Amino acid sequence: MNPASLAFDLVIFDCDGVLVDSEIISCGAVADVLSRHGVPTDLDYALRTFLGRPASAVTDAFTEQMNKPLPDTFVSSWREYLFTRFEQELVAVDGIRSAIEAIPLPRCVASSSDEERLQISLGQTGLLPLFEGSIFSTTMVKHGKPAPDLFLYAARQMGVSARRCVVVEDSPSGVKAAKAAGMTAVGFTGGSHYSVLDNTETLLNAGADHILKRAADLPSLVREISADGR
Repeated sequence: MNPASLAFDLVIFDCDGVLVDSEIISCGAVADVLSRHGVPTDLDYALRTFLGRPASAVTDAFTEQMNKPLPDTFVSSWREYLFTRFEQELVAVDGIRSAIEAIPLPRCVASSSDEERLQISLGQTGLLPLFEGSIFSTTMVKHGKPAPDLFLYAARQMGVSARRCVVVEDSPSGVKAAKAAGMTAVGFTGGSHYSVLDNTETLLNAGADHILKRAADLPSLVREISADGR
């Protein structure tokens, strides 16, 4: 693949559900810990409500619905439980490493997760060396997804204009953020959570320019988009 023939100068990857197959684990952990705190929650609800959102979205939603804050121990309990499950269950999304290595373009991560979680997730799955020095967290900007701030920040830090970026996202909020930033948005449905919750129509309604079902097909999709002029 010749970089000069491509329509992009940067590939921006979301982390959870795109690079690492974590969304079922993460949303399952949210459901479990919310239930322990007296808020009965199932996986389906957690996926529909919190997919691609930071931990603050969970606490904000609870406060709004229940008219009282979650206990101070909620976030720490959830993170401890989540990281324990990551150690036992977390793997890279099938085919993503080969796909990344087959695209001869600069790349970065732009995620709603905090920096500690990103280091743990990418480190455990062996993907961290592919993104050293190019990992951006929602904690680095004022407004998280679906605002465009994080993607615009990542593009600036990488020295690339927004219109020359393609974003790979699995969540509607991430797709909306990419489109608000003026970038090409690829809605990815290859994570295991899509076996539980088929969000394809929601991704399209959020503005996804393309849908990608398998990570292995990303290099060919980038070529096709370039040939078609997006």
